[in-house]
Amino acid sequence: MSMNKHPATGRWQFWIDRGGTFTDVVARRPDGTLVTHKLLSDNPERYQDAALAGIRAVLGLPPRAPLPVEHLQHVKIGTTVATNALLERKGARTLLAITRGFRDALRIGDQTRPDIFARRIERPEPLYERVIEVEERLSASGEVLQALDAQALRRDLRSAFDAGIRACAVCLMHGYRYPDHERQVAEIAREAGFSQVSVSHRVSPLMRLVERGDTTVVDAYLSPLLRHYAEQLANALGATRLLFMKSDGGLTGERYFAGKDAIFSGPAGGVVGCARSGKMAGFERIIGFDMGGTSTDVCHYSG
Repeated sequence: MSMNKHPATGRWQFWIDRGGTFTDVVARRPDGTLVTHKLLSDNPERYQDAALAGIRAVLGLPPRAPLPVEHLQHVKIGTTVATNALLERKGARTLLAITRGFRDALRIGDQTRPDIFARRIERPEPLYERVIEVEERLSASGEVLQALDAQALRRDLRSAFDAGIRACAVCLMHGYRYPDHERQVAEIAREAGFSQVSVSHRVSPLMRLVERGDTTVVDAYLSPLLRHYAEQLANALGATRLLFMKSDGGLTGERYFAGKDAIFSGPAGGVVGCARSGKMAGFERIIGFDMGGTSTDVCHYSG
C-alpha cells in the first residue's frame, strides 16, 4: 500500500507485536482506516529488523528505504527480545558485586523447590558469570561496620573487565535503604569501563537480598541487548515517538526501557488486549490463551 495513494490528512500510527517467531503490525492510515501485516521476526536474508521491515511493507517502501518520519505519529512496540534472550541465555556477560560473605546467596536462593521430594536437586546456572565480594558492611540501621575498600574493588573490577565482562550488577547488604556504598561501587565500576551498571537500590529497592539481587542481575544481563535494540529503532525512526510496552502493561520511552521491565513486554500486550476486548463484549472475568510460534501465555483477568 503506497503512501502516495493516501493524501496526508494526518500521520500514520503503528502498533507492533514482535514475537519470537512472527511479528504482527497494525497501522492506522492518515484517513483513519486500519491495515495489518504479518512477517517473520527473524529473516536476515531479507531484513535486519522485523519491526522496521513491517513498517516499510505497510507503507509500500523498498526493504532498505529511509522511513518518511515526517509522516509517522508514533510507533508502539511490545517485544519478546528480552524474554527470548533470557530463555536462550543470550544476554550480556555479567558480573555480580555483592557484600563479602554472600557470594553464594543468589545461587542458594530461598530454598523454593519445584519438587520438594527430589533427591537430586538440579539448579539452573546463574545469569552472572563471575562474582566479586566487596569489602564493606553496613548494619541494618545504617552504621558502617566495615568501610568500603575501594582499592581492592578497583583491582577486582579491572580483572573482570580485562576478561571481557561489560555488565555489572551491584547488590550490597542493606543497600535498599542505605545506598551510599552501592553508589560508590557503581561509580568505580563506571570508571573501570563497565558500560552497564545496575544497582539494586535503583532497580529493585526491596528488603530481601535474594529477590533484590536476582532482579538486579536480570537488569544488568538484559539491558545492554535492549538498549542496542531500542537505539537501532530510534535511529531509524528519527523524531517519531517510540514507546515500548513494559511487563506491567504500561508504556515507556526507549531511554527508560530496561531489562527488569521487559521480560513480559510481549505477553503483557496480549493480557491488556484480552481484558479490553472482554470488557467491550460485556465480560469481567476472562481467561486468555495467547499461543505464539515460540511460546504460549495464559492469563486470568477478574476485573
